[in-house]
Amino acid sequence: MRVNHTYGRGGALAYLAAYDVHHAKVFGRTEPRTGIDPFMALVAQVMSQEPYASAKRVFWIVDNGSSHRGKKDADRLAATFPNSVLVHTPVHASWLNQVEIFFSVVQRKVVSPNDFTGLSQVRDRLRAFEDRYDATAQPFQWKFTASDLDVLLARLDKHTVDHPEEASVGLAA
Repeated sequence: MRVNHTYGRGGALAYLAAYDVHHAKVFGRTEPRTGIDPFMALVAQVMSQEPYASAKRVFWIVDNGSSHRGKKDADRLAATFPNSVLVHTPVHASWLNQVEIFFSVVQRKVVSPNDFTGLSQVRDRLRAFEDRYDATAQPFQWKFTASDLDVLLARLDKHTVDHPEEASVGLAA
């Protein structure tokens, strides 16, 4: 007997999240798509709450996504929230951003297996996970130091001996 599998695509949902690295607090939201407006809505969601609203500075560590890339986007953020500072991770180094660790947990614990009947079920599962995560999570123990970075850069430089233009330079501040 021959059985054909039919796949019905139920749409897409963008999940945006900010992660307070000191308190392991997640601020998440779902949107129909990504872009400048959804990103700024996430920022407003966070910045309208204490302690962020009255903090001297709030650093937003972001990758190089199109909704927050470049000086224009950094200026937009600073104009809307003067105590916000946009910091970009190097290209192809989003692993330096701790929210990526959270997204990895979401992928394993929430999204897989992909057995959702609709977008509302995805949204509900994400919200329920955020609530549980905020109630139980501890800050990630980030152990990558400046010395570790120097070792990594030295190891990478060994592989670029034949291509000096690709060599890395480590700076400590």
